[in-house]
Amino acid sequence: MVAALLLAEVGTPMAVTEVELRPLGPTDVRVRMAAAGVCHSDLSLARGVLRQRVPAVLGHEGAGVVADVGAEVTGLSAGDQVMLVWAPPCRGCWFCRAGEPWLCERALDAADQPYATLDDAAVYPGLGTASFGAETVVPARAVLPLPPDLPLDTAALLGCAVLTGFGAVHNTATVRRGDSVLVMGLGGVGLAAVQGARIAGASPLLAVDPDADKRALAVRLGADAAWAPGDGLAAEVRGLTGGRGVDVAVECVGRATTIRSAWSLTRRGGHTVVVGIGGRADTVTWSALELFHFGRTLSGCVYGSTDPDRDVPRLIEQVRSGALDLAALVTRRIRLDEVESALDDMAEGRGARALVVF
Repeated sequence: MVAALLLAEVGTPMAVTEVELRPLGPTDVRVRMAAAGVCHSDLSLARGVLRQRVPAVLGHEGAGVVADVGAEVTGLSAGDQVMLVWAPPCRGCWFCRAGEPWLCERALDAADQPYATLDDAAVYPGLGTASFGAETVVPARAVLPLPPDLPLDTAALLGCAVLTGFGAVHNTATVRRGDSVLVMGLGGVGLAAVQGARIAGASPLLAVDPDADKRALAVRLGADAAWAPGDGLAAEVRGLTGGRGVDVAVECVGRATTIRSAWSLTRRGGHTVVVGIGGRADTVTWSALELFHFGRTLSGCVYGSTDPDRDVPRLIEQVRSGALDLAALVTRRIRLDEVESALDDMAEGRGARALVVF
């Protein structure tokens, strides 16, 4: 039996309980968790914005140590440091073969398979990983090894916030040195995007968030200026971009109003990237004329357009060089029974990343 944070019903508070992990299959890995980040997707799953089978244990951004491996698992053994990959590519579907593994048709297969039981009832893993538990069982393809010199607590953030935010800048928008970049929404993903844009050489690098503490953190991490949203925002942005607007706007909120704002602050011919996960009924509208006239590109961004096998080693090198500061993204370290309060903070726009430390 292992301690885990159980979501009994969507929209109800989660509570720590004990679940029985399923026996290891031949291609499974059992991981003893060291840390798990609290992501906005967890909030969306817990509150019903995204579909989630219940009862479930959420959490999908985590790192830990291998406790055991199935008989057919190679390249991993007990004691290895690893991170979880919530959208592991199968390498065989059409999207994987087309070079778009972030759109893998089978990436979330594990989310619909019970990973544990509670009183003989099936318990499902949030996004296939269930990192809000002391231990978890995942397919081997959902585990990537980490070097022993990388701190396991902050390495957890690589699994979602950093891959997504950094990838949105480098993979989806392909920001180049001298490009002007605006990041809207400064949670863990947005602040990772700020760091990614700084590393890419963005200039000017601008940021928007209602929270003053997060704006200050964005400046510390490389933003040239940061503002609260408001009536004067457009003038501020255009004043620093020759009146044109930015080359790239990265929206990390997932609301129709901020998507529309990011689009409007992008120059003619520029690129607006939508990273935030919005609601099904929250619609954005454009006129046919403006789509033609502005010649902008609007892109959705799933998982930072990332191939974890390719991109995680690159991120590790950025961490080792000191260019990428993972610890700066953590604004609160919590226990497992404090995740609900961290979700409340997130819903109110407070803080960047809360980190469960086991």
